Amino acid sequence: MQYAVTIGDHLLNRLSEIGIEHLFGVPGDYNLVFLDSVVKHPHIRWVGTANELNAAYAADGYARCRGAGAILTTYGVGELSAINGLAGSYAERLPVLHIVGAPPVEAQASGLALHHTLADGDFGHFMRASAEVSVAHARLTVSNAVQEIDRVLKSMLAHSQPGYIMLPTDVASAPLPAHPGPLERPVPRHSDDELAAFSAHVGRLLNEATAPVVLTDFLADRFGQKAVIEEMLRASNMRWATLCTGKGMVDESLPSFLGLYIGAFSDEPTKRVVESSDLVIGLGATFSDISSGGFSHRIDASRFIDIKPFGAAVAGKSYPNLTMAVSVRCINRLVEGRLATHGPWSANTGPLPVRPSAAVAAGEPLSQATFWSMIQHFIRSGDLIIAEQGTSFYGAATLRLPSNVKFIGQPLWASIGHALPAMFGALTALPDKRALLITGDGAALLTAQEIGSMLRDGLKPIIVVLNNDGYTVERAIHGPDQRYNDIASWDWPLVAKAMGRGRKSLSLVATTAGEFASALESAANADCLTLIEVALPKLDVPPLLDAITRELAARNAGRTRAASMEPTRERHTYCATEASIAEREFHD
Repeated sequence: MQYAVTIGDHLLNRLSEIGIEHLFGVPGDYNLVFLDSVVKHPHIRWVGTANELNAAYAADGYARCRGAGAILTTYGVGELSAINGLAGSYAERLPVLHIVGAPPVEAQASGLALHHTLADGDFGHFMRASAEVSVAHARLTVSNAVQEIDRVLKSMLAHSQPGYIMLPTDVASAPLPAHPGPLERPVPRHSDDELAAFSAHVGRLLNEATAPVVLTDFLADRFGQKAVIEEMLRASNMRWATLCTGKGMVDESLPSFLGLYIGAFSDEPTKRVVESSDLVIGLGATFSDISSGGFSHRIDASRFIDIKPFGAAVAGKSYPNLTMAVSVRCINRLVEGRLATHGPWSANTGPLPVRPSAAVAAGEPLSQATFWSMIQHFIRSGDLIIAEQGTSFYGAATLRLPSNVKFIGQPLWASIGHALPAMFGALTALPDKRALLITGDGAALLTAQEIGSMLRDGLKPIIVVLNNDGYTVERAIHGPDQRYNDIASWDWPLVAKAMGRGRKSLSLVATTAGEFASALESAANADCLTLIEVALPKLDVPPLLDAITRELAARNAGRTRAASMEPTRERHTYCATEASIAEREFHD
C-alpha cells in the first residue's frame, strides 16, 4: 500500500535535502504524530536528548560540523527550555531549524485553555519570543506549508541563523497539497560597478602594502569561505592571525600563522606584527569585548579591509552590497595577480618562533600550565576538539592546532554547559573523529546528562573534566571566596557508570603529571567513552583568562582600563548593520 506524503514528511525531506541527517529533541504530546514520520523517514534519524536545552546545544554542535542542524520540541514548556541554546546559535551564526509541535489549528482558533499554554487563548506568545533569536519564523497551515517551509529554510541558510516553524499536530499529518521541486537557494544581488570599484580600491592597497596581515574569524567559516581563504594563505604566504572566536577555522600548521590576536592581551610578537602592518584584511572579523581584549585592539580603519557577510569596507569606504563570497573571491584573484607580477611579500616570510614547552616531572601536581603543555603534545591531526567556556576555552585558545583539526568553542554567547552536548551533536555528525572534550566541573554539572546519551548511541569521546572545585572563571572575575561560586562535589569516576548502565566506559583520575600522562595514553587506546577527572588548583587560571577576567571585572564595575578607553568605532569601520542585513532582498 502506498501512503500519501504528508506535510511532516515534506518538511523532513527538505531537511534531508539541505544535508541534515539527524533531528535532536525531546518527545511531547504535541509532536508525537510528527515523530512517527521521523522514525519512518529513510534519511533522518531521531536523536533523543535529556532535555530541550541540551538538544539545542547538540544541534548547534552538529551545525558547526554539517552546515545546518535541527531540533524538535513540544509547544510552550519544551520550546522555552531550548531558547537559550538557540540564542547562542543566533549570536554565533549557525543555521538550526527549531520545529515546535503545537496544538491543532482548530484548538488554537478556538482559544482553548490547553495544557502547556498560559490559558489566555493566545498561541503566539512563544513564537514571538523565539522571533527575537530566529531570522525567520512561521506558523504552518495546510494552505501555507509548502511556501512557508521553503521561506524559513532559505532565510535560515542565507543568513546562517536559526529558523522557527510551529507545526500543529493536524498539519503535520495532513496530505501535502502540492509537490514542489528541489529547494532553490537564494542568490544575493550585487552591483557590477560596485564590485569593480571595490576591486580597484583593494588592488591599490595590496600593491602598496609591504607586509599585509590577514585576520580570520568565525563569520568566514559560517559563510563558506574557509577553503578559499586557506588556499589563498597557503599560496601567498601572507602572515595571518585569528581572533579567538575563529580559532581553528584555518590550518594552524601553516608556517605563516601568527597565533591569536586579542588586542592588548595578545603575545607581544603577534600584537606587534598585526598592529604595525600597513594593511590588515579582516575576513569576518567581529571585535567583541572578549575577542578584542576588552576593545583594546589597535587597527586603524584607514589601513583595514573589513569583509562581512553582507557588505565590505575598504579604508573606511563602504561597499554595502557585496556578499562575503564575492568579496573573498575578488581578494583572492587580486592576491594571485600580485603574486604573479611581484612574487610573495618579502616581509612576510618566516614564522614566529613557537614557545618551547617546559619539562614536567612525573610527580608534579597538575597546574593549568602543566595541563595545557601536555594537551598540546596529545592532540593530533584530524581531532575534533571542544572546549567549554572558562578555563577550558582560554587554555585551548592558545594551543597550536595540528592540521585538519575541528575546534569548537562558544566565546561570544559564552553559555556554560554548551560544550558537552555540543560535542554530542558534533560527534553525531562526525562519528569517525577522535573527539576530545575539555570542560570544567561547574559547567559539566549543567548538562552532564548527555554522557548517558553518548553511551546509548555508542559514541566514544574522551571527556576531560577539570575539577577546580567550583566556578573558577567566576572566582577570577569576582568573589574568589564567596560560596555562590561553590558547587556540589560529584564523584566523577562514577558518573559514566551511573548514566550508562551496562555500557562500556573507562573513568580515570589524575592529580599529577605522571598520572595524567598515563590517563591520556589509556584514553588514546580505549575503545569506549573515557572520562578523566583532572584535579587542578582552585584559583589557577590560564594567563589569557587572567587578563580577560581582570578586564571584565573592571568593566562590570563601571571602570575601563587604559587599554580599552576608546570606543571601537573610532578605530574600526563596520559595514551594514545586522538590521539592514535582515531586510536585504534575495532573488529566488
